Amino acid sequence: MTAVSLVALLATGCSSGAGSAENKPLGWPDGVAAAPPLKKLSVPSSFDASKGWDEGLSWLPQHVATLPVAVVPRSRTVAFMQAASNGYTITARSGDGKLAWRSAPWSAPAPVAGAQSNLRGVAEIPDLKGVDIDGRAYVVAYAHGLRGKDQLHEGTEIVRLAVFPADAQGESVKPLREIDVPVSTGPGTIRVQASGGRLLVAWGNAGQFPEQGAIVNVTSGEVAVQQDADRLLPPCKSATVCNISRVVAATADGPLVAMNGGGFGIPGRYFSETLAPEGINAKGGSLYDRNGSVYGIAAGYALISWQPESYGGTPVWSVHDLHTGAPQARLVCGQEGAPDSADREFPMVSSPAGQYLAGGSVVFDLKNKRGICLRGDGNRKTIVVASIQDNGTAYGVTQEKPARDTKVLTQLDLSSPSGNAKPLEAGTDVPLFLTEDGAGVFFSRNEDDSLVLSVRRPAHS
Repeated sequence: MTAVSLVALLATGCSSGAGSAENKPLGWPDGVAAAPPLKKLSVPSSFDASKGWDEGLSWLPQHVATLPVAVVPRSRTVAFMQAASNGYTITARSGDGKLAWRSAPWSAPAPVAGAQSNLRGVAEIPDLKGVDIDGRAYVVAYAHGLRGKDQLHEGTEIVRLAVFPADAQGESVKPLREIDVPVSTGPGTIRVQASGGRLLVAWGNAGQFPEQGAIVNVTSGEVAVQQDADRLLPPCKSATVCNISRVVAATADGPLVAMNGGGFGIPGRYFSETLAPEGINAKGGSLYDRNGSVYGIAAGYALISWQPESYGGTPVWSVHDLHTGAPQARLVCGQEGAPDSADREFPMVSSPAGQYLAGGSVVFDLKNKRGICLRGDGNRKTIVVASIQDNGTAYGVTQEKPARDTKVLTQLDLSSPSGNAKPLEAGTDVPLFLTEDGAGVFFSRNEDDSLVLSVRRPAHS
């Protein structure tokens, strides 16, 4: 379930019109007419439905793999992309609607064949990421396409990055630099992230962790393509069967590598054989059978699944400091562990300050070093976490197998040992992202089924 899949579940399709802000947003030039009233949302009690702003994203195709909206790390700012006749513009606004900055039109490369509708019927579009690198926040726009394509040239396939300073001000902001990363892949397989503190562009197949990647230095523009992931970790340096290892995150200490079938580490710093939780055999049954699979990375931590020694036993989950590899907490939970492929059923989410993180129904409170399993037990339904506030209030949705049409939206208290889940009323809008000051980022649909981005301030702010 990708972020877009969660939007499909969480967007309730409220039919009231979408304006551009609460009356006229601060920072808009004089003479701009007041916007229509805010879109009517039924938000949880943590948010004030009467304070915030809306932005229609009517340019988006009906079915997309990504959403061009990003919360800037360590800030109160939400950035979004709009299509224009001469390119794309990126706008950053605070929770009260104040314009922080707007970019000059940015030109994406020409789309690759099949970008408008690939085999899965999903369009590939330019996207945004808010990233924090060495204590400085950036907004990175990116697009997959062809450079130099014209009537006489086939063009060169690339991912183009435009790096904007998150603390920019004013109109017509230009990127600090544009960087082209050479790739060779089909549409819908590009992943850009900086969950490890460095920018990683990955490609090669669908899923969260594609097979190939390049680490990008946003300061210098240097691109380091990772050609030999199969040989980076000690057991694989000479073994011929260690194939399809992946660089799953780029860190200041080097690439975090996940081996095919289990085993992970940062070359020269740590390897999973010494990091297994109590009662887990990290080496597996043979030289090529390792334990410990990287499920995801968030807030400077890696979420790992381990298979117990007893065949068919309940998986053990642990969370590890990304810098040292040291385990922080463990949890026995029946959610299926990370597969050998690039796919992940649920995205990683964390609270803005990083105390709480979750991957599907596996949740950790890092301050208190404890885990919460929200997996169903035959009576209680499985709950998948979509977003988490800094106070531990989280929002999610029930997940049943086989899948059924009826999903129940839930609110949880992750500061309690059990998660203390309760159902929300049908039709409640829940946030997919949260800003540092507690504003929620919501998505819904207009009557014409176009997508609307809504930001609502925290209650009593």
